[in-house]
Amino acid sequence: MFMKFKLIIFMALIMTTQANASAVLKLPPCVNSPNCVSSQANPLDERHYIAPFKISGTPAAAWLALRKAIQKQDRTTITHDTDTSLHATAVSLVFSFVDDVDIILDVNAGLIHIRSASRVGHSDFGVNRRRIEALRTQLRKANVVE
Repeated sequence: MFMKFKLIIFMALIMTTQANASAVLKLPPCVNSPNCVSSQANPLDERHYIAPFKISGTPAAAWLALRKAIQKQDRTTITHDTDTSLHATAVSLVFSFVDDVDIILDVNAGLIHIRSASRVGHSDFGVNRRRIEALRTQLRKANVVE
């Protein structure tokens, strides 16, 4: 009887964890400097907030199109890729500064959350925001986000 009870509790825990998987995924927060944008920043924080990508169609199609769009960006390499998260690095042309791009797929909300941040320095002259908006434009042309 006790073993059966433990098994039921264990199965309930697994099901709860799987159901909340996308809720658990969080992007790293932006630091105070203006060289970071994130769709999970406070929307009132105009310096750091950028709207998430709202998926139109299937999440799988949007995720595939996103991967392809990132691979087409100059000097950008995907370093980690799963069904719901992706990390890429982008290297600047002149000084070889590295920016981190973190992305998570929230299937339940129909959103792709994204963050782009410089590893060093203070200002990025808007490079990270332009990178995300360029991705948004490519995904809109592919008809996978609004």
